[in-house]
Amino acid sequence: MVTIEEFQKLDLRTAKILEVEEHPNASKLYVLKISFGDEERQIVAGIRPYYSKEDLIGRTIIVVKNLEPAVLRGVISEGMLLAASDDKNVILLTTEKEIKENAKIK
Repeated sequence: MVTIEEFQKLDLRTAKILEVEEHPNASKLYVLKISFGDEERQIVAGIRPYYSKEDLIGRTIIVVKNLEPAVLRGVISEGMLLAASDDKNVILLTTEKEIKENAKIK
């Protein structure tokens, strides 16, 4: 269990996927270039078995913006996208309608 104060420390924002590349050192990872509107970042995500590059470009996703950067298999990741998963599927969390980049999730 986490407190509401702990949960509120997360900065969840919308971001648009601009570019998608295959990770050079991992068959299940993509390297995504995303935009928060006034800022672009790179994130690494384990969604390659579930989405093609073409399916991802232009999508608005939900990202943990204030996650400490990490190096994943030699590539820096500056955030984390959110997805739901079960035994067979991974589904990106997206917005129901179009909304500007960097919108705060409340």
